[in-house]
Amino acid sequence: MNVTVSLTETLLEEFYTVVRTTNHLLKKAEPSVYDFRPADNMRSFLELANHLVQIPHIDLAILQEKSEQDIRELEKKLSAGNVAELTHVLDEGYHLLRSYFLSLSEEDFLNKETKAFYAEKGMSQAKWLVEIVTHAFHHRAQLFTYLKQTKHEVNMFDLY
Repeated sequence: MNVTVSLTETLLEEFYTVVRTTNHLLKKAEPSVYDFRPADNMRSFLELANHLVQIPHIDLAILQEKSEQDIRELEKKLSAGNVAELTHVLDEGYHLLRSYFLSLSEEDFLNKETKAFYAEKGMSQAKWLVEIVTHAFHHRAQLFTYLKQTKHEVNMFDLY
């Protein structure tokens, strides 16, 4: 097997861990927690959940060099208000992201650079995939912490 394909698939498997465990965590959340905000300058639970589940859609659009206006419109379109909608957005985004990265040639994966509307310089598609995976893990950890803070029954086994 091509080493690049193997690396891509490994990163996508890690991203799928975020998808699977985030869906599980969201199903544990009582609707009463949706307005929970740990501090005034932080997102509410529902705002954080929306940001997290939108990562595959939004980051894919960003790496494909969509404009800031296009990104903001996509965020609004994908905004969800309940667990079923949130998990649908995440699952759909994962499949789009997976299809995109698996469609790249080795040359494009390793060397093609694209630039986000907010960035000064571009990044390779490989770097984008690492960025997307770490971005999702970061926010999944926040979601876990919000659930802990609101006394939901979660533990480290919910993360694997």
